[in-house]
Amino acid sequence: MEEIIVSTSNPRIKNVLKLKEKSSERRAQNLIVVEGFREIRKLKENNFEIKTLFICDAIYQKKHKEILAGVSHLVRVSKEVFEKIAYRENSDGLLALVKPKYHRFSELTLSANPLLVILESVEKPGNLGAILRTADGAGVDAVIVCDIKTDIYNPNVIRSSIGCVFSKQVVAASADDVLRYLKEKKIKPYAAALTAKKNYAEADLKSPCAIVFGTEAEGLSQKWLEEGEQVKIPMLGKADSLNVSASCAVILYEAVRQRSGLSEGLHRSRQTG
Repeated sequence: MEEIIVSTSNPRIKNVLKLKEKSSERRAQNLIVVEGFREIRKLKENNFEIKTLFICDAIYQKKHKEILAGVSHLVRVSKEVFEKIAYRENSDGLLALVKPKYHRFSELTLSANPLLVILESVEKPGNLGAILRTADGAGVDAVIVCDIKTDIYNPNVIRSSIGCVFSKQVVAASADDVLRYLKEKKIKPYAAALTAKKNYAEADLKSPCAIVFGTEAEGLSQKWLEEGEQVKIPMLGKADSLNVSASCAVILYEAVRQRSGLSEGLHRSRQTG
């Protein structure tokens, strides 16, 4: 099915705006808004279902024509209409309405030596997206969001993760359910905390483990501070902490280093480069 829309007052366009702006609408309609070739390609690679694909021929690059394959409902829109529904600068003229996936613990596939990220009460979509991108780069098995305060499919999460929200297993659950799951799978939690006495590099991250991060304003709750072994990133300047997404990157790549001999590989690449 294919149609053409040239009016910004068209009901389909008004509905896209609702979905883009309101998480309640996304939940009610079970649809999310995804803009951009890279993000749409990634969701297709991970078997997410596109319900409607909007394309602006005045902007769209025909070299990306493979993205149209298998799309059952294609809507061609004018440049004015697309600029109305787009949420990013320098868009490539592609925007999709997609059916989301919500994972459960019973559906998770873990490696033989799992590495997880747990986020407590994450609030900022940009931070969640950046952490998902880092988790993808570090080969994390899953990202678990406790007592969630932001929609994991917020358009800003999708944008800042560059679509990694589609390639990573993401679960939203209560802290109690997460702790039960970790104990069942024999995965040790490490709590990133300013009050910790142990440096993160001194922790044994080679075994199955989960790194737990709290909000920048309040840190982790007492439950996680008691249940997890506390580790910290030393701060040598006047600031008392890093941005949570930066902290996540630092500790995750220490786990990568411990697990794969990354430091030796980097040393060799410098010598041969």
